[in-house]
Amino acid sequence: MKIEGKTIAVTGAGGFIGARVVECAVERGLKVKALDIDPAGARRAEGLGAETAIVGGVNDVQAVAELCENADILIHTAALMNESGDMQEFRHVNVEGSRLVAQTAAEAGVKRLVHLSSVMVYGFHYPPEVAEDGPKRGEGNPYCTTKYESEGAVLDHHRDRDLEVTVLRPGDVFGPGSKPWVVRPVELMKQGLFVLPDGGNGRIDPTYVDNLVDAIFLVLEKDATGTVFNITDGHSMRTRDFFGYHARWLGKGRILTLPSKLLRPVFKAVAMGFRMLGSEPPATPDAIGFLNRPNAYSNRKAREMLGYEPRVSFDEGMSRVREWLEREDML
Repeated sequence: MKIEGKTIAVTGAGGFIGARVVECAVERGLKVKALDIDPAGARRAEGLGAETAIVGGVNDVQAVAELCENADILIHTAALMNESGDMQEFRHVNVEGSRLVAQTAAEAGVKRLVHLSSVMVYGFHYPPEVAEDGPKRGEGNPYCTTKYESEGAVLDHHRDRDLEVTVLRPGDVFGPGSKPWVVRPVELMKQGLFVLPDGGNGRIDPTYVDNLVDAIFLVLEKDATGTVFNITDGHSMRTRDFFGYHARWLGKGRILTLPSKLLRPVFKAVAMGFRMLGSEPPATPDAIGFLNRPNAYSNRKAREMLGYEPRVSFDEGMSRVREWLEREDML
């Protein structure tokens, strides 16, 4: 598909990934319409060059309809992304919101939809180098479960042939401004509250945000509709090695670790205390699963079908993160 001169609509346009999509689309000379539930997020998207910035969520019928009007392509990045929470709330946003976005896009004549899912559809227990046809396991976690369900909600429209859909399952997306992989860990380390389970031997697949955005534009340019792709940098590593960068930037020593069986009740008690005070807890017991994953994910399909190659290396990505943290006076 030739995307020159097209209008791209972006949900979650003020968020970490959505804002970068907006910025890169504008740099490519495309017209951008933006949707964000947070007025500050909508203003951010407008500041990055979006011609239209709409305040509203993905369950807002009127706002979604306005977003889709006269759009050629829709990039759906909006989602509830906490590691735990109420399953009904997650389904409302991640599944029913995605269904509304896809349905409205189809009715408005949008041609292509790129839906951002997550490698967390494989759950916390999966085989090494799991590929797109690997087992899907929600394992009772609301994020994992509803990201998998959201894929079906949008692909239904592809099967009905009223919308061309591609699903991307990003790895652990990091970069300047990433809350789970940059901001929150740094804040916790500064407070002496950062702890990893089981020696920090769990695996993560860092995926620099610009590499993910490159993959989004690749699937728009290629004949890849109706297809699902894992998108990672192919650089799986132990959590203690990844977060070791943050610790060194802050002049910290070794990262504290505890066995999961001890850490779980600690996280539970801390979360309960924060909620009693009306505050969001820094971590919950469910975070242990995200930090204790056993294996890497395969990005072979994206490399072979799309010609995907991560443009930004891990070291370069981390260098950019550090520079951003310094500019934000967070180190």
